[in-house]
Amino acid sequence: MIEIIKQILHSDLGNSFNNAALLFFRILLAIELFRVHGMKKFRVENGQKEHVPNPLHLPEKLNGLVATFSDTIIPFFIIFGLGTRLAVLPTIGVTAIGYFVVHRNDSLEVRDVPYMYTLSLLLLLALGAGTYSLDYYLLNLI
Repeated sequence: MIEIIKQILHSDLGNSFNNAALLFFRILLAIELFRVHGMKKFRVENGQKEHVPNPLHLPEKLNGLVATFSDTIIPFFIIFGLGTRLAVLPTIGVTAIGYFVVHRNDSLEVRDVPYMYTLSLLLLLALGAGTYSLDYYLLNLI
């Protein structure tokens, strides 16, 4: 079990420049995700909160909870590099469903946003958080 945790947490891109670049990428991506998409979940426009599409026909509360969690809580896990590979999974699910299901008939300009988020989050899934992260710190404690 410890070996699995070590494999999930391990992420070293070889040199400090690459790890610093990944840190800035993580921070900027997460801030944008929270600022643009997370804050919409709390903003009230025309007397109503943002409607969250439900293409999988989940119970409405569960659907809203997953979308809100993905856009408001997960960005902080990404910023701090805490459980990064596992943390990005729900948001990858939300953005991929947005791309492949919700916006499948929309123009490329509309589909571009969930596409870019999905690719960016897949990069974090593949690379992990790098050495400038809580993942790296926790790995060294194990």
